[in-house]
Amino acid sequence: LDEFYVQPDYPELARQARLEGTVILQVVIQKDGSVSEPQVLRVDKANLGFEQAAIDAVTQWRYTPAEQNGKPVAVYLTVKVEFSLY
Repeated sequence: LDEFYVQPDYPELARQARLEGTVILQVVIQKDGSVSEPQVLRVDKANLGFEQAAIDAVTQWRYTPAEQNGKPVAVYLTVKVEFSLY
């Protein structure tokens, strides 16, 4: 992550239950550095809102695009989003 990072909102249901969690996403970093095609690969505590909160934040992130032969290319990236109360 090089340029722009949005902190995910902590899901209210998880906050009330005082639960922490981790979401693993696969995304595509586009040629312009934007993030698209988020897919949840793994979540350790499902149905508490962690998945959508992670997707909402990560799709706002911006990366420096990968390059091949000096030209920007789209690439897959695995992203880990951790939700911690502290």
